[in-house]
Amino acid sequence: MKPLVYVTRKLPEEIVARLKENYEVDMWSKEDVQVPREVLLEKVQEADALLTVISDRMDEEVFAAGKNLKVVANMAVGYDNIDLDSASRHNVAICNTPDVLTDTTADLAFALLLATARRMIEAAEFVKQGEWKSWSPMLLAGTDVHHKTIGIVGMGKIGTVVAKRAAGFDMEIIYHNRNRHEVAEEMLGARYCSLDELLGEADFVVCLAPLTKETKGMFQREQFQKMKKDAIFINASRGPIVNEEALYEALQAGDIAAAGLDVFNEEPIGADHPLLQLKNVVALPHIGSATKETRIAMMETCCDNLEAIFADRAPKTLVNKDFLSYRR
Repeated sequence: MKPLVYVTRKLPEEIVARLKENYEVDMWSKEDVQVPREVLLEKVQEADALLTVISDRMDEEVFAAGKNLKVVANMAVGYDNIDLDSASRHNVAICNTPDVLTDTTADLAFALLLATARRMIEAAEFVKQGEWKSWSPMLLAGTDVHHKTIGIVGMGKIGTVVAKRAAGFDMEIIYHNRNRHEVAEEMLGARYCSLDELLGEADFVVCLAPLTKETKGMFQREQFQKMKKDAIFINASRGPIVNEEALYEALQAGDIAAAGLDVFNEEPIGADHPLLQLKNVVALPHIGSATKETRIAMMETCCDNLEAIFADRAPKTLVNKDFLSYRR
């Protein structure tokens, strides 16, 4: 019998066809509705593999139920939705989809910076609502991006590509990271500094750090108060890195000028979320990697990883390096 793969979102037919060449495929029927927890727990009991998305919580309960489970191919670069220790204890390989989404996510992060700085969403709605009656000198005036200072928190692969975009705008690039990034310093003129120094100097603070125990809650009211009054905060990493209540208070109090957010503490957020009531907030529905080309590439990477596991080969992007099959 072919291995059974359970897919937690409806995928394009071309990807399903590839999966069916090697596996029995069972797939949640909806693209825009999360698979219910009880359905996931039922399906994992028979599945040899799961193809999941970032909103699927993969914890001890899931891994304990998955008696035949060998691999989870998570369609995301992040894996904070997965209990890696539990996966390893149950001898389940966890794979992600880095690299293929780096440029696309960097494009979105910088586009979000531009949209927030130049008030693009506000301006588009202004026109659509019929409010454009005349030209005026300061109508919807935003702030320049060129020749300003960008402060990147988290100079990983995506952060480095965002820095490349910033260099094209003649921006001064400063960054804070767990480790020095000597290549970015040499190639882009990026300057390493402490977090406090970055907050005090940057005109745009761009959060691209991974969600870890150390970064969870990194941005509190204290951090926003250290920023310039006319600074703009961008978050294109993970929502829980930011205390949203503190961000709201900072925006209301004028501690910072504006914020552009692609991620939130709990997703999806409702229209009544306090941050959505502010005109100086640009909010997007976690679309960092959302281009047709990149999403297909992410799905293909998931397929590649599944094929490697079932062929007893090391997958391209194994996350839990202590996965028992590769301890030998």
